[in-house]
Amino acid sequence: MRIPDTRGPISSALFAALSKAPDAATPELDGLYRLVAGQVAGTGDIIADEDIQLSLFCLYELHYSGLDGVSDAWEWEPALIRVRRLIEEPFEAALRAAARQAAGDADLAAGIAMTSDAVADVLFGLASMDTGPSVSRFVARKASLEQLKEFLIHKSVYQLKEADPHTWAIPRLTGRAKAALVEIQADEYGGGRPERMHSALFARTMRGLGLDDRYGAYVDTIPAVSLASVNLMSLCGLNRRLRGAITGHLAIYEMTSSQPNRFYGNGFRRHGFAADVTHYFDEHVEADAVHEQIAGRDLAGGLVEAEPKLLADVLFGATAVMAIDGRVSAHLLSSWEAGETSLRAAVPAAA
Repeated sequence: MRIPDTRGPISSALFAALSKAPDAATPELDGLYRLVAGQVAGTGDIIADEDIQLSLFCLYELHYSGLDGVSDAWEWEPALIRVRRLIEEPFEAALRAAARQAAGDADLAAGIAMTSDAVADVLFGLASMDTGPSVSRFVARKASLEQLKEFLIHKSVYQLKEADPHTWAIPRLTGRAKAALVEIQADEYGGGRPERMHSALFARTMRGLGLDDRYGAYVDTIPAVSLASVNLMSLCGLNRRLRGAITGHLAIYEMTSSQPNRFYGNGFRRHGFAADVTHYFDEHVEADAVHEQIAGRDLAGGLVEAEPKLLADVLFGATAVMAIDGRVSAHLLSSWEAGETSLRAAVPAAA
């Protein structure tokens, strides 16, 4: 991914450091650490902080496909990991607070029998509680062509690398949970056929609307709250101690995906788009109806049966994604209903 435009002092200092080799950037790293410590302490809402979320997103990208022109030696540079942890700790605290609010401050883990069926029942119950603003219904009934493009741009920052954050969990699981995750991910990656990878299907949808399908092409237009949604996945996927959270995240994703994707497909069909554009959504209607059972019972439930102490983290991952995606949905709908763009800038033309 190309290095995006800066959004404040942290991203400016970070990109300046990354322009050098790690062993030549000691002064920049020392200054970056002090800067981040001060800026993080002073932010009122870290989830919506443009500078912090962009910086964290780029720090995580070093563990995916990297940043254009940035040395791969930065990935595990200890001084840079220290900077990332300065952001991660308050970000995780904010996510946990949002998750508690999404759960109604109830102790969801209280009294749950440590069986896979019991865990799945709680997760399905959470999914049925997801009564936040419905972007899918708006897309199906009202969204303009420009709003459809904006919708795809918001989703592109994850969907063009779909499944990758959850794949980090595979070597951290064992037995039934590992097998379940591999089964789900095999479908996400097209069952061995690159043209059927869900990221490739999403790229085709973007091209069908005249959008640039290169990963990160629109990152400069994507607001902090949408970046935070992806950063939540990377935080849970890259930290082994949060393996329960990433399984809960994936389980609730699968459980709340099938019907919205039906609506999304209908919204694009309403504008005259055919199967080459809607295939991505239509594929998820069927696939996620199967995946939700595997994710709830075998993945999340199987993990808790094997490691009961991870139940609270499974529930944290599930409620955190509900909370953050609720914020993303509220942002989209409030912008569109006011006749405004939900992006930081108008949709740029495709390259």
